[in-house]
Amino acid sequence: MSKVALVVGGGRSLGEYLSKHLAGEGYDVAVVDINYDNASKVSKEIIETTNKKSIAISADATNEQQVKDMVNKVVEELGRIDVLVYNAGVAKSSKITEFQLDTFNWIVNVNLTGYFLCAREVSRVMIDQGIEGSIIQINSKSGKVGSKHNTGYSAAKFAGVGLTQSLALDLAEHNIRVNSMMLGNLLDSDMFESLLPQYAVKLGIKESEVKQVYIDKVPLKRGCAFKDVADVITFYASENAHYLTGQSVNITGGQVMH
Repeated sequence: MSKVALVVGGGRSLGEYLSKHLAGEGYDVAVVDINYDNASKVSKEIIETTNKKSIAISADATNEQQVKDMVNKVVEELGRIDVLVYNAGVAKSSKITEFQLDTFNWIVNVNLTGYFLCAREVSRVMIDQGIEGSIIQINSKSGKVGSKHNTGYSAAKFAGVGLTQSLALDLAEHNIRVNSMMLGNLLDSDMFESLLPQYAVKLGIKESEVKQVYIDKVPLKRGCAFKDVADVITFYASENAHYLTGQSVNITGGQVMH
């Protein structure tokens, strides 16, 4: 039986890339997205271009029952879960004096609570089936250093590091590894594109100048590419990383080094 990867937030942008990448690495892939059309499109393309199985599921990662139903469906249709990639995330940029509570709660729910729920339900399956699996959170350098005008996002991502370390301790006795990927700026992602107007205001520059400002901050002088993330995830999901757990792995081109 093929190993199975579950990608939450797998219907577009980085999530789409990771879903297809994992299929190329030999995994059957469950593509989960709040937008079913996006998940279905990615899943169909995996089936058409690889010899791997794939299913599409619509689920809100912040809804406990939907997460339980999602995990049950993956097990029913694909048999097991070896890797969870939690890629669901949202961000909205605003100065703290203007930051709305409902926006803060929304950001924390998607970036943190959804990760908790998915990791909990997947770990139950892994333990029940005796699978020495891998749980990977897509995090951000904003989980290592504060981010101006991004209080909600940075707070949730810092909390994600603590959750990852705690999960790693809880699950070590089952040989289930849990790690966070601390990404640099994904300049070509849908999320970064959506933030360009807000970042232009924050920096006091034109929208067309924003990406270059972020490139200039990176010692390797480029943004974080989807492939950069996928290459590291391939390793951390594999048995080659069997002695690595509870880690917050910088994929930042040297911009963050701690």
